[in-house]
Amino acid sequence: MQKIEMKTPLVEMDGDEMTRVLWKMIKESLILPYVDLKTEYYDLGLVFRERTHDKVTTDAANAVKRLGVGVKCATITPNEGRMSEYHLSEKYKSPNGTIRAILDGTVFRAPILIPSIKPAVRSWKKPIIIARHAYGDVYRCTEFRVPSKGKAELLFTADTGECTRQTIYDFEGPGVIQGMYNKDSSIASFARSCLNFAVSMKMDLWFSAKDTISKIYDQRFRDIFDEVYQNEFRQKFEENNLTYFYTLIDDAVARVIRSEGGFIWACKNYDGDVMSDMVSTAFGSLAMMSSVLVSPDGNYEYEAAHGTVTRHYYRYLNGERTSTNPVATIFAWSGALAKRGEKDNLPDLVQFGHRIEKAVLDTLNDGIMTKDLCSLSEDNEKEPVYTDEFLSAVKARLES
Repeated sequence: MQKIEMKTPLVEMDGDEMTRVLWKMIKESLILPYVDLKTEYYDLGLVFRERTHDKVTTDAANAVKRLGVGVKCATITPNEGRMSEYHLSEKYKSPNGTIRAILDGTVFRAPILIPSIKPAVRSWKKPIIIARHAYGDVYRCTEFRVPSKGKAELLFTADTGECTRQTIYDFEGPGVIQGMYNKDSSIASFARSCLNFAVSMKMDLWFSAKDTISKIYDQRFRDIFDEVYQNEFRQKFEENNLTYFYTLIDDAVARVIRSEGGFIWACKNYDGDVMSDMVSTAFGSLAMMSSVLVSPDGNYEYEAAHGTVTRHYYRYLNGERTSTNPVATIFAWSGALAKRGEKDNLPDLVQFGHRIEKAVLDTLNDGIMTKDLCSLSEDNEKEPVYTDEFLSAVKARLES
């Protein structure tokens, strides 16, 4: 059969451990036989990040800005244990954090639902989409280990030379300090992305923060959201019978648990990191969550929302077959291909991306699942399949 042609390359960002293995399997089984795949390849595996002192991550992010669409495998953010395991010269920051800071976008994460897996929260009947701010906060913070007694201060020096100084704490002994930041321009982009997405999806939008405690930092988020909504989106929301409202993060959690779903929940960077895992797990599995970063200037980066599946990787290295769920990684590829086709006016490529997703859902609905999903399915008679068997089943349905 003639392969589907591409005009512009995707930015392909390879990753680590078991997801790196899945990445190769998915390409060889579900993409390369059908698409004349064009990618600009960046190896974001920890070994190559060390070799380039993490320059490869910055290069990949800038490539997404240049080419418009990227697809990313899951990667390791090193801790002390990883420093020793990979003989790293420094504890590199999260690649996702670096890419998000450069693209200054919003991450939208939505559960991939199938009838046989019911949400753990029984009131949930519709998807809950997490919109996560992808700039600043704790992911780009500056930290300091306080060695002894002393005074910690917050100092800001304006362009005029004028200084503003505030005491953080008079330390009576050792401790830690963390300084984080955000920008009005990025917060406004976040607000516009969320409000635009809500209108396009015809879904209500909730935004949550903690302005009762963070009376300047979080209050600024709330104020900017209100300004953008009132000045740019209120009429659109009213015309579509949609609701936007702000609530405290703790109140939002209670509302979400009692809700039936069917809305977008906008969260600050760290809140979105935590709540997207909570929502995806309650809907079924972290491996059943699609994730796309949308920048204000219309660039898209698709990724799997879960980690590198370390336990399965060690078993794989020992020669064992694993039943690792590849669904989120497949959806990262399908989403990126469809978006590339949309941007380049290639309807065949758009349709192919959608057909991959339908083939995955048909496979799952036919009861062919990896071990993690079998344990969640209400049909207890299902037998789990290995990853390669699952991909073969998806391929058969894709070809049919």
